[in-house]
Amino acid sequence: MINPETITAVVLAGGFGKRVEHLLPDIPKPMAPVNGKPFLEWVVRYLAAQNIRRVILSTGHRAAVIEKHFRAQPVPGVNVSRVPETRPLGTAGGFLNAIRHADDKPAAWLVLNGDSLAAAPLDEMIQAIADPQITGAILGVPLPEASRYGTIFRNPNSELAGFDEKKAGAGVINAGVYLFRAPAIALFPDKTPSSFETDVFAALIAHQARLKVCVTNAPFLDIGTPESLPLAGNFIRRNAGCFKKD
Repeated sequence: MINPETITAVVLAGGFGKRVEHLLPDIPKPMAPVNGKPFLEWVVRYLAAQNIRRVILSTGHRAAVIEKHFRAQPVPGVNVSRVPETRPLGTAGGFLNAIRHADDKPAAWLVLNGDSLAAAPLDEMIQAIADPQITGAILGVPLPEASRYGTIFRNPNSELAGFDEKKAGAGVINAGVYLFRAPAIALFPDKTPSSFETDVFAALIAHQARLKVCVTNAPFLDIGTPESLPLAGNFIRRNAGCFKKD
């Protein structure tokens, strides 16, 4: 049975954050201070509120800053571990590196980014992969302007068919939140570095894996630009009920 207690989350926090590096000169982007805590801690607190109890942080750039902060287990009820990259591995590569160094054998793996957050319940994604015919689920968020992200292309069964190039106008974006049944990992391509969007999902579709796209109207924020980073404080305050409290 797949439920939050049988899921391990991997948070990708290894990127360089070039577009906001001048605003955060001594810390990695996910550790940007927001309302008295690093943004990455808010991501972990969101997972805790979803009853996810095991979280692995895939770190890279300035990994020691993340290690120092989370060594003290600041989020009650969550076992947080860290696995650093020794070289850039890409999003999928960082995920695979993290799970290969972990002792976890969960029923499913949840993947999300340490520099973005969709304040959405995970229930629909969990329900989707409860069907053994479904390999994984992807969270999609409709935006009135999707040009920064590109959009998800779905088949008539609301399953992933591919990704559209970035273009102006409304669309359902890839929120960067993925839930995979554990056997799906064997279908990942053996390639380094590797990307979820260009490598993993293409390989899964080629294997005729069924990937459910779960669309939610939840608030979404990516702190990766100088324009979006200052919005993080209001985002956390508006969605305070989505985060585990001390």
